[in-house]
Amino acid sequence: MADHPEILTTPSLGEFFRDMLVAARENQKVEVLESTEFYLVNLLSEFVPSAQLFRSSDHEVEALAFMLKRAQESQGFERVRELKKLGDTSLYVSGFFGDSFERKLVDIDYYISMGGRAYGALSQILQGGNAGSLYTELAQKFVKLVDLLSEVSERAALGTNKGAVRLYERFVKTGSERMARLLSEQGLLPMAKPGMVQ
Repeated sequence: MADHPEILTTPSLGEFFRDMLVAARENQKVEVLESTEFYLVNLLSEFVPSAQLFRSSDHEVEALAFMLKRAQESQGFERVRELKKLGDTSLYVSGFFGDSFERKLVDIDYYISMGGRAYGALSQILQGGNAGSLYTELAQKFVKLVDLLSEVSERAALGTNKGAVRLYERFVKTGSERMARLLSEQGLLPMAKPGMVQ
């Protein structure tokens, strides 16, 4: 009987993001509710197909002000849906594309403010239940969650040469100890003086 080649399996997208999120949480010492961790993993998995993020084929993210306007003009479930979309988009874009704000008219603070407010409004609408607690934590820890998603983005990008170069460029600009640690884990050891790699 012929030997069969070993079948290699990879974790699901959800497992992949959960592992990366847990590593980021442990690294940054951020505690979140189990429901918040589950929500973030689903958010990361949901936005993998870029069509979920972009408003049309021109690859532009819909302006947050338009999302907010629709949410304010909506009632009931439609309002909840629009606020959730506003919060989720703000969180994902801030976490995964935060470094791209250097070249934009709108800065990351705007996205953080809009996202935190959207989740805060949801926590008021859904208060008293598990969903209310979830959105309260998302609102209150929005900046910390952006940092977690940034680290997930950086760790995912390190698998490519382009991602490692991008991370190194961010280290040179910011001198971030966290980025230096991520580079070091990949065998790139930033020297004390940015601009030199061992």
